[in-house]
Amino acid sequence: MPRRITPRSPADARWTSLFATFQGRTAPDTLSRVPDSSVLNLVNGQMTPARGGRTLDLIEPATGNVHSLAPNSNADDVADAVAAAAAAFPSWSAAPAPVRSHLLIKLADLIDANLESLARAESIDTGKPVSLARSVDIPRAAANLRFFARAVLDVPVEKYDFDGAGVPGGVPAYNTTLRKPRGVAGLISPWNLPLYLLTWKIAPALATGNTAVCKPSEVTPTTASMLGELSIKAGFPPGVLNIIQGTGADAGAPIIRHPGVPTISFTGSTKVGQWIAETSGPMLKRLSLELGGKNPFIVFDDADFDAALSNAVRAGFTNQGQVCLCGSRLLIQEKLHDRFIAAFVDRVRALKLGDPLDESTQQGALVSRQQLDKVASYVDLARQLGGKVLCGGSPPAAADLPARCRNGYFYLPTVIAGLDPACRVEQEEIFGPVVTVQPFRDEAHSLSLANGTPYGLAATLFTNDPARAERVSANLDAGIVWANCWMVRDLRTPFGGMKQSGLGREGGMEAIRFFTEPKNVCVKK
Repeated sequence: MPRRITPRSPADARWTSLFATFQGRTAPDTLSRVPDSSVLNLVNGQMTPARGGRTLDLIEPATGNVHSLAPNSNADDVADAVAAAAAAFPSWSAAPAPVRSHLLIKLADLIDANLESLARAESIDTGKPVSLARSVDIPRAAANLRFFARAVLDVPVEKYDFDGAGVPGGVPAYNTTLRKPRGVAGLISPWNLPLYLLTWKIAPALATGNTAVCKPSEVTPTTASMLGELSIKAGFPPGVLNIIQGTGADAGAPIIRHPGVPTISFTGSTKVGQWIAETSGPMLKRLSLELGGKNPFIVFDDADFDAALSNAVRAGFTNQGQVCLCGSRLLIQEKLHDRFIAAFVDRVRALKLGDPLDESTQQGALVSRQQLDKVASYVDLARQLGGKVLCGGSPPAAADLPARCRNGYFYLPTVIAGLDPACRVEQEEIFGPVVTVQPFRDEAHSLSLANGTPYGLAATLFTNDPARAERVSANLDAGIVWANCWMVRDLRTPFGGMKQSGLGREGGMEAIRFFTEPKNVCVKK
């Protein structure tokens, strides 16, 4: 039986009619098609091309061939979307929280119902194994929506009974802190986890009563377009959710610059994040910037060897190393170093690289030719700097790939040792299937290496000494620390980084605070 909802406060006729729609709707709809020949914008409740019909080619990374077209939107398309979002905001923000919650849960149900088509589209767009998209990316997208749909129903209200004592001229009063949505939110997401990270932004923005103008990566826009179709099926009013496809320069920058978008959430490179901060600062926009990482994975000599080994392989090479939380710098205590690295290299060599649409593939293609060239350039630099490539270090031989994939953007999982910790390969984000290795002597040395980059997003450590785990965790310069595990995500916890890894936090109450404006109401007793 569907959960019945009763309005808790007066609402206009739109919400009254929506309630009636909810009561009789029990089964989710599936998409009538997978948009494998065209990707569209969502503006004011309509799936639409860019003005003038401008398009971008979409390349399947596994083959190097064009598989679809996407709108090549610009400032005019953004202006249309912002206008639609601004027009929808008064009614959406006034809707009872259970209405917004129900719509988000409905959208999550539709994602579940379209798991296979979404996973396949994500794999074709990104080059990641379809098994990974099916088991992680798409289910997590639905989980994001459900989490914030429920969280917004349980936001604690801050109330203070003030007796006036201790303040000159104090007057007894009751204080209540209200949280109100901020308006139109600009949500810009990256190419590595397209639907996963887009919903991570959409869910709290809409749940708290904001409307949204989203810009997914132009490299991987297909599942965002599909999400737009599903949002229409779910019953979102026109203008509440808008999705603009296009490049960062032509479609992303106009969102940042638009005076009608007071809130910006961006996930991407540090360089672009710095530009956003410089551009938005004079406009006093609220920013959340989740940027790059160069994350250490620390293994002490008392660690559970097998657990540390399996997690180190996952942390280094999940999604071909194209995850901001990947442990790309492997730091091993000297006593354990040689044994651990030998086992690590054997495991990495055994990873199956192949067609992302093959269920048995563990390593797919890199997302683009540009990313492939970037990874290869860093490995070449490592060799020039005296690094020793322990495995990988090149694209696979064409004969080792399926026929349809021989022009794809593949690179062998690579492990490199012997580099100076201060060199560019150890200091700069590569964002590919490359892990570097360094030995360390003791805790102090491990912390010096771990904290010795401009980044501070995530860190992982393995030790069987609880006191050591606590000490080291407290002294790591990272917004997220995992001890004896990796990528364990409780959605209630804050997410974000230090130093050049970002500004602000998302997740749980941090996201609800970010997308709302606190207002104190003081009433004299």
